[in-house]
Amino acid sequence: MANMAVNIAGVEWKNPVTTGSGTFGFGREYSEYFDLSELGAVCLKALSAVPRLGNPSPRIAETEKGILNSVGLQNPGAEAFLEKELSWLRTYDTKLIANLCGSTVEDYIAVAEILGDNVDMFELNISCPNVKEGGMAFGTSAKMIEEITSKVKAVAKVPLIVKLSPNVTDIAEMARAAEAGGADVISLINTLLGMKIDIKTRRPILHNNMGGLSGPAVKPVAVRMVYQVRQAVSIPIIGMGGITTGEDAIEFMLAGANAVAVGTAGIVDPYAWIRVRNGIEKYLDDNGIADVNDIVGTVQMNGK
Repeated sequence: MANMAVNIAGVEWKNPVTTGSGTFGFGREYSEYFDLSELGAVCLKALSAVPRLGNPSPRIAETEKGILNSVGLQNPGAEAFLEKELSWLRTYDTKLIANLCGSTVEDYIAVAEILGDNVDMFELNISCPNVKEGGMAFGTSAKMIEEITSKVKAVAKVPLIVKLSPNVTDIAEMARAAEAGGADVISLINTLLGMKIDIKTRRPILHNNMGGLSGPAVKPVAVRMVYQVRQAVSIPIIGMGGITTGEDAIEFMLAGANAVAVGTAGIVDPYAWIRVRNGIEKYLDDNGIADVNDIVGTVQMNGK
């Protein structure tokens, strides 16, 4: 059996599979299907310093090979999470990643301080709209990425993952900005901005008109961006975006990801995470590869 353990910024995961934030809640529903200890890590739904109600419905729309969502980061707040969910999650032998969200830099700092070292890693959701900058997402400006990363890193008691938005012209520039700001890990991609229109009413289906596209439709974009970021930074990468099989995960790792996150696939199949993990292991065994880390970034580009 191949070694499946990976070290992500000093945190040992038993295998390279985690959950995509926003698709797994706090894991209670999925724990009825499989043991959460089977995963390398669990990335929780976004947490803010104060509770958020999220956006009005409809906030989910199915598309060809994907889902549009504008849930709006609905969550009970970091303090409620610590009080009601943390002790239950800690009964499982898996690493916990808290996804941090906010509308200002101060919001992010506040949630990081509330959570302290109660989780194993933080993931900075910089696709949030920055209310002080007219609603522009933090992650669309390299300068803003470096600033928010460095300020949250200064108070973070655990390794900091920065989750990049794909809605930019140069993903490598954004990754370099996160690394310059002190990020320990990069995760990508977050959702692509999309829209679906009801041709009978001539109105967008989502109440907020536009939403984030996830699912198999985004995978080729995600693989390309992971490859570009691997060329740009030296810190670990968690790849995500449309992974539904072990083969998909292997693509991301060949492109340069040290670990992978599965999200939307779990909405269709609650065993998706286990299938992906088993698929990675089968690929390694079938190809005589002793260690999952040996395949990271080994894609051989044409013409080189």
